[in-house]
Amino acid sequence: MKYLIVIEQTRTGFSAYSPDLPGCVAAAGTREAVEQEMTDAVAFHLEGLKAEGLDVPAPNTSSSYVDVPA
Repeated sequence: MKYLIVIEQTRTGFSAYSPDLPGCVAAAGTREAVEQEMTDAVAFHLEGLKAEGLDVPAPNTSSSYVDVPA
């Protein structure tokens, strides 16, 4: 499954979260590192949900960019 992650630059690196998985977050010094941390965090989060017998939410968030005049 593919889950959307939102990556934001911070004063000290990058942070990320997944809108479809509340509480699933990561932070790292580089964009590449935070993407890897989120991959691991999403997998861990889903394993935890399954272990607790909870439903795994289907990915349903999408994103898009819009062009606006400068």
